[in-house]
Amino acid sequence: MFKFDDKLNELAEKALERAKGEFQYIDEITEYNQRKMLKAFIDNGVSENIFAESTGYGYNDRGREIIDRVFAQAVDAEDAMVRHNFTCGTHTLAVALFGVLRPGDTMLCVSGKPYDTILPVIGISPKNDTENMGSLKDYGVKYDQVDLDEEGRLDYAGIEKRLKASPVKMVYIQRSRGYSLRPSVSVDEIRKVVEIVRRNGNAVVMVDNCYGEWTEKLEPTSVGADLIAGSLIKNPGGGIAKTGGYIAGRHDLVELCAYRLTTPGLGREVGATLGHSRELYMGIFNGPHVVGEALKTAAFTCALFNLLGFETTPASGEIRHDIIQAVKMRKPEYLIAFCQGLQKGAPVDSFVTPEPWEMPGYDSKVIMAAGAFTLGSSIELSADAPLREPFAVWLQGGLNFHSGKVAVMFAAKEVIKVMSEVESNG
Repeated sequence: MFKFDDKLNELAEKALERAKGEFQYIDEITEYNQRKMLKAFIDNGVSENIFAESTGYGYNDRGREIIDRVFAQAVDAEDAMVRHNFTCGTHTLAVALFGVLRPGDTMLCVSGKPYDTILPVIGISPKNDTENMGSLKDYGVKYDQVDLDEEGRLDYAGIEKRLKASPVKMVYIQRSRGYSLRPSVSVDEIRKVVEIVRRNGNAVVMVDNCYGEWTEKLEPTSVGADLIAGSLIKNPGGGIAKTGGYIAGRHDLVELCAYRLTTPGLGREVGATLGHSRELYMGIFNGPHVVGEALKTAAFTCALFNLLGFETTPASGEIRHDIIQAVKMRKPEYLIAFCQGLQKGAPVDSFVTPEPWEMPGYDSKVIMAAGAFTLGSSIELSADAPLREPFAVWLQGGLNFHSGKVAVMFAAKEVIKVMSEVESNG
């Protein structure tokens, strides 16, 4: 079927044995979250007739109204807004930020510098080329941040000190690591931030929840976060939703976000679903299971590349708080080989050979491997990285572990081949 040599097959079996404990823990998390999701569907009376298409204004669309209640229950929130017309995760986060923040307010990011694509939204793009584009800065919203500590973790003392210094409207946390090697932020760490914020005023705690949904038994809103947001072509869409995003949290804040998504006075009362309801329902129902498969793929990747001598983060046996697995490939040749090998195991575009290219918005060449049914779907298996020190690759997703395992073995096969060539050439 697939030709892997005996050595690689043996390494794969050893990796599976190493990851056995992690797999059991992941199964426990997955079953808990899948049961919780099923209960949300049952409690809210989901029925076939609410999948019907609405057009025009979309008034009284029961499918749109019920999916909000289902999702809110699934993440322990007062309210939620799940929509196909959020174009991406960055758009969803921007709607939430503009929905809540007003001129003169201060947004305080306590997880260090945010991900690249949110910087122009805030108005702090390093190229300073977003002036007068309608950023938060253009509207008079101030930005401040608390850097991570030396271990790449939240600086609780620094957060408290900053909150005592002057008023803050929003405390913002990016849960996932982005293109960095810092640990992802756990729900328990978010709980600690919430406690600090509550001791020092009434700031809104907002979490960029991308890549983190269903990886733990609790979500940030379960422990007091006021607002979370994310993309449906990542974890919560289960590989079925073709587009969209969600915002969930306090009812009053979700309402403000709805006014930003549409218009003041109308908010969530308008918005035709255009036949997307069925795939959104199927996607969020499937989400917990697919996230479990992605976590297993990450754990296997970690164990296999540890056996090949590569450093990984999270490390083997470490509890995961998002679906991302970083592998420090050490050399650009190994990084490129990893991505090209992974592409060979993709169900879509397996014949394509990824090459590094000058991607807009990045300060070095970027290589990306992805064979996805939905363009840009991060819950489907993909890997990408900028070609710069320490030449780490970030892998995420996997609709099912069994195909993900094959793709990762293709990546290992190419890396082993290139390593041999590099060694033989001195």
